[in-house]
Amino acid sequence: MTPVFDASTVITWLLFLALFPLAFFWLRRAWRILIRKNYAEVALKRGLPPADPAKYALPAGLINLLAGAIATWMIIGIPLYLATGIQLGPFTRYENWSAIGGITIWSKLLGDFLLSRYAHPFQFGKKKESESK
Repeated sequence: MTPVFDASTVITWLLFLALFPLAFFWLRRAWRILIRKNYAEVALKRGLPPADPAKYALPAGLINLLAGAIATWMIIGIPLYLATGIQLGPFTRYENWSAIGGITIWSKLLGDFLLSRYAHPFQFGKKKESESK
């Protein structure tokens, strides 16, 4: 049986290999937020933290922890099934694990975006200028 090397194979490998750095950064960020209480990366909007980042630390940490845990589950489960046939999840078909990976990535991005917009509410009207006169 000759291995097939086409665009689909390249996309499959890119998605799987992208899970490694994504899981690392997400779990590291969850560690920083939840354990070390470093709120520098919580709910950023244009690089600025909210007025009270500790208020939004738990949801931000849980978003990162959940996304990192799912990515780690996939990193372990896919090769384990391919090598031994042991199932740790729905990794028997490419469509299943790629759907889980895609939904995880998009959910993480949208969750962080929504949290940052919730932490920085939209202000109506004119901006107040500081009274330095």
